[in-house]
Amino acid sequence: MRTTWVRGRGRARCRRRIAVATAAVAALCGAGLTQGGTVHAQGKAAETPWVVSLGDSFISGEAGRWSGNSNDSAGGYSGTDRAFDQPSRTTDEHRVYGASYDNGCNRSDSAEVHSSPAPAGAHRLNLACSGATSTAILLPEHGGRPFKSEPSQAEQLQKAVTGHPVRAVVVSVGGNDLGFEDVIVACAKGFVTPIGASPCAPTQAPEVKKRLPAMRAAAVNSLADVTTAMNRAGHPAGSYRLILQSYPSPLPDGARIRYPGDKYDRLTDGGCPFFDKDLTWAHDQLVPDISSTLASAARESGAEFLDLSRAFDGREVCSTTTVQAGPRERPSGRTSEWVRFVTTGAGQGQRQESLHPNHYGQLALGACLGLHLTGTPGDRRCTNAPGEGPHAMRLSPAPKN
Repeated sequence: MRTTWVRGRGRARCRRRIAVATAAVAALCGAGLTQGGTVHAQGKAAETPWVVSLGDSFISGEAGRWSGNSNDSAGGYSGTDRAFDQPSRTTDEHRVYGASYDNGCNRSDSAEVHSSPAPAGAHRLNLACSGATSTAILLPEHGGRPFKSEPSQAEQLQKAVTGHPVRAVVVSVGGNDLGFEDVIVACAKGFVTPIGASPCAPTQAPEVKKRLPAMRAAAVNSLADVTTAMNRAGHPAGSYRLILQSYPSPLPDGARIRYPGDKYDRLTDGGCPFFDKDLTWAHDQLVPDISSTLASAARESGAEFLDLSRAFDGREVCSTTTVQAGPRERPSGRTSEWVRFVTTGAGQGQRQESLHPNHYGQLALGACLGLHLTGTPGDRRCTNAPGEGPHAMRLSPAPKN
């Protein structure tokens, strides 16, 4: 279980837990809203098209280790820990993240590009890295810099696809350029502060609004360098599909949280230490504003846009329509949360996994990408089917902004 957050302790211990949780939340995004130095494609046949993903943690596969969330430590946290081997009772994160666990890129086996069912038989290459900003994508001559010991993702892309047909390049970028981690930390700290706790939305909303143009420019520049890299590799624009995607909301609005009353059980039990006001702002304004800004960047860049902002509605951390796994509730894509809850990293998993799509969430995003690649080029929004698993995703035309 999340060892520092347990029920039934005195006020003094509660304050100690809050202090630990505050530090943990401050660090959880340190690697970015964040297998390894050597990337590889599946297969070598040049005649088989490739699908490549670039960008940050929401496409690298961060948190793919977890099938739902649980506070019960028995049996690999009630079967949610995919890195736990029941017969040997050992845990090895490399089972999920491969060699990328060593440098923190955390490319999971169920990352979107790998879990997408379409196109069938395509080679899949995941160059994304948890915590990456646009500078990790850009070509060196345009300010790109190595990140976590890995060279520019656009540079890696150029080398990897030279001589190979490419079906699609999918990019997730912008959240770390926006400073989403700073927003989350500020909101969580505002909740756990013992004295004078207050919502963060009144101060964070105007700051985010100021940063959105810079995030848009970062996305445009990233897509431009991806296009340049593809041209240099012999793939002119129009010979492959270039897709920019947005981010799913990891949290429900304040009306749909299963821990009512702005109480500490959101911290100690649910792993969602946020005020109702902040939850509603993040779900109803922050995530949609990020999505619409990225849609604008895609249009300017001649890329398709995949809107994921509502893909996890009803499946978020602490949503009333989800449950945690435990002795009486096994993990399930129909009932479990699709997002990793906030953890300290002291008891289970890594802090950087917090508030990222977990195994079920990544399967859902893979299903979204598969549907998008099966259809004709264009802008689409992906949503889930209530009561169904992550494979039952649906596409509709993206809203006009």
